[in-house]
Amino acid sequence: MADLTNILGGSWSPPAEVKADPPELQLRDAIEGSGITPPKDIVLDGKMHRFNSGTKGKGGHDKSGWYIAYGDGVPAGRFGCWRAGMEMTWRADVGRKLTPSEEMANVRRMSEAKAARDIELAKSREVASNTVEKIWSEATAAHPDHPYLSRKGIGVNGARVTGDGRLVVPLFSPNGKLSSLQYIDREGGKLYHAGGQTGGCSWMVGTMDEPGVVYVAEGFATAATIHQVTGRPCLVAYSASNLVPVTGEARDKYGPTQEIVIVADNDASNTGQKYADQASAKFGARSIMPPFQGDANDYVAAGGDLSVLLIPPVSDWLIPADEFCTKPAPIKWMVKNWIQDDALIMIHGPSGGGKTFVALDWCLHIASSLTDWNGHRVKNGTVVYLAGEGHHGLRSRISAWKQHHGVSSVNMWLSKAGCDLNTPEGYMKVVEAIRALPQPPSVIVVDTLHRFLSGDENSAQDAKTMIDACAALMREFGCSIILVHHTGVSDEAQHRARGSSAWKGALEIEISVVPAKGDGPIQIVQRKSKDAEEAKPVYGELTIVPINGWFDEDGDQVSSAVLTQTEAPPETRKEAKHKSNFKIFDGAWHKAGCEVRDDMPYLSRSALIDHIMKEGLAKNEEAAKKMCQESQTNRLIGTLVVSEMVTRHEHGWVVICPENASSMMISRSEYK
Repeated sequence: MADLTNILGGSWSPPAEVKADPPELQLRDAIEGSGITPPKDIVLDGKMHRFNSGTKGKGGHDKSGWYIAYGDGVPAGRFGCWRAGMEMTWRADVGRKLTPSEEMANVRRMSEAKAARDIELAKSREVASNTVEKIWSEATAAHPDHPYLSRKGIGVNGARVTGDGRLVVPLFSPNGKLSSLQYIDREGGKLYHAGGQTGGCSWMVGTMDEPGVVYVAEGFATAATIHQVTGRPCLVAYSASNLVPVTGEARDKYGPTQEIVIVADNDASNTGQKYADQASAKFGARSIMPPFQGDANDYVAAGGDLSVLLIPPVSDWLIPADEFCTKPAPIKWMVKNWIQDDALIMIHGPSGGGKTFVALDWCLHIASSLTDWNGHRVKNGTVVYLAGEGHHGLRSRISAWKQHHGVSSVNMWLSKAGCDLNTPEGYMKVVEAIRALPQPPSVIVVDTLHRFLSGDENSAQDAKTMIDACAALMREFGCSIILVHHTGVSDEAQHRARGSSAWKGALEIEISVVPAKGDGPIQIVQRKSKDAEEAKPVYGELTIVPINGWFDEDGDQVSSAVLTQTEAPPETRKEAKHKSNFKIFDGAWHKAGCEVRDDMPYLSRSALIDHIMKEGLAKNEEAAKKMCQESQTNRLIGTLVVSEMVTRHEHGWVVICPENASSMMISRSEYK
């Protein structure tokens, strides 16, 4: 016999056999792992077996748990609990991969188990329907002081109570038949009546006696809260997934013109929003969700104004274009061209770059009686400055500013610390403090965004919660919000805000504070102005101001700095030439169709030469080609490459200067 040890790398032995637990034990473990109590004995005979799942307590004879399992071949089946509303498939681990024929047999078994389950479910629903009719008819009206109603701050709204003190509310099928009940204990624990139908079932809190909107919500307490706030009826869907069929039934029943508003729960998994969006898109309903995690009842309990959330201001949504354009609606400004009224604004810059000095200068102008900021008109008003850091420095900066400008008093309020503004607790802390002020603010400053954000600034979802919180503050007080934020670390990221792109998309105005380089000035540059032409850059410097009467513990004079306007830095001949040459490059790019490579503006050499000839920028083609040679560092392309505005790519060049590339890409979308 041939020696195979050299080929096999040693002596061969069969793999160790995997020992699998008996299928009965595996099924029992699976049932227990699903969160319900398994039966003591399990029989794999392909028949429906009922057992006490423990969802109604340990005692009693309730058998809402069930399983169907087959023992021959590869053991498999289904199990679930009608009271808990759950169902799962199961297949035994036989210690090896199944053969194709075994896989096919398993699929057939699952289908057979489902058919058996459906038959049993139909029987169970019929029995449950008869039972819940009796329970509902014998239940008495709930007392207003029921612990659950008291805790939720809602009235009885048709709810009843069972003999054991639990609240009970009904589920009606689309044809009006009572199909099941939901029991709610004193602590808010909820269970459906075992075996009853829940899918597509609902209950209306309130009536449709008067025409108007009808709401759809997930839970009873939410629906009752909506009804109490609006006086309008609200359908209880009882679960997020049920929002879709219940909304569809409302649309079928009340017609295509009926206004339907779905009020979804704001849950961490976004399940409520997902199903609300589905129902909204499918049946033409409006969808609303509280700005913070929780349901509408939680929102009211936290001090939120649900009526503002649910009932949009009455206005003419569609108006004739001729009428529209005859009504002047100029943009309102707190600081002309820079700080828009009733807008979300961001000021960003690197740490230590002067962004807080700039924000303070604007806010103190608004909060004082001064009416001009560097040639821009100022409208005075109250400012709330939410300061999350640097309170010691803010104290001296404000004092120095008042002294420098000869201002004795400013109408500005500061927070003593930061908070998580995008959480219910933090939001209400801010709202309640501002409500207590003598007059509402014209501007609220959040400095810095990072100090007031719960979550990750790079997460679009966390950014959305903060943007929603800012929008809620703007609605509540009719003010502008200024977010003070950091820029990225890299050179390329110095001109944009750190974190998610969702920030930029939500802003009306975005402003960069570019720190001084050498003896140069601080640059204040507007990166975005959604509704107006971008303002020209403003330049400033920090001027040291010794504060009168302020001395430290050693008796030394205390000083701070204020932002003062200065002239723009003189443009060198080289910079002027670079700007002129790039203007030629930009014009050629637009004429060539605004090509892009790797999200950067791209211009081919032939297109640039063609543009130079057509514009008469060279006396002949040979001269035009020399203008496009990178070795000619004093000519068109050479200057742009040396100044790192463009770089070679394919048969031409791409723009690598972030500011110019961004500006070109924006103009490209408008040009297209």
